[in-house]
Amino acid sequence: MTKNEKWGTCAEALKPTMSILDPEYTYSVSRKQTAAGTADMMSHTFENYFTKEPGCDVQQRFAEGLLKTMIKYGPIALEEPDNYDARANLMWSASHAINGLISDGSKPTWCVHPMEHELSAFYDITHGEGLAILTPVWMEFVLGKDPSAARNFAEYGRNVWGISSEDDTEAAKEAIAKTRTFLFETMGLPENLRAVGIDSTENFEAMAAKAARKSVGSFVPLTRRDIVEIYQAAY
Repeated sequence: MTKNEKWGTCAEALKPTMSILDPEYTYSVSRKQTAAGTADMMSHTFENYFTKEPGCDVQQRFAEGLLKTMIKYGPIALEEPDNYDARANLMWSASHAINGLISDGSKPTWCVHPMEHELSAFYDITHGEGLAILTPVWMEFVLGKDPSAARNFAEYGRNVWGISSEDDTEAAKEAIAKTRTFLFETMGLPENLRAVGIDSTENFEAMAAKAARKSVGSFVPLTRRDIVEIYQAAY
């Protein structure tokens, strides 16, 4: 924490040849971490799903199926912690959201995760809660910065949420609103940075500078100033 850095460790030698996962071992996961975990796996999916790479229909249809599964079973797991089907489907979704299935052939640089990593590094908040707070704000920001993103968000809204509007911008805005409602009302996640104990904006500039360097090549490119604005809107 003294360096305000969140580090990861990875290597091929650390990857298991196979793993056996039992959903019953997740029955005791708390309500808070179940909600945060659902937001995290949704964010993993979003980071790969929102891309301007053409011809990625297979990956995107897989991603939409994962998102619909998370949206279905996340609330059930909250209300029925020992529901085997809910825990099993979330476990499958979590794996496929990050195992390369939906990113192969289309790998935009992630940007919401780098922004959240700085939040966790500076404030030690729960990762999934930070992602939930940032995700709708990021969506709204990039829609305003790059109107062509409306097509991507509209596709998400129609295929995941069943939105019927034929106007891309209208459908995109409705999709963002539904995402916000799901995360904050249905899953009960904190709505802003103040709700997780961040009571100052003093670190936003330093955080944004680091996040900007790690998100070069993202779906909609973000500058340091853009990221500061996203943090402020989430505050």
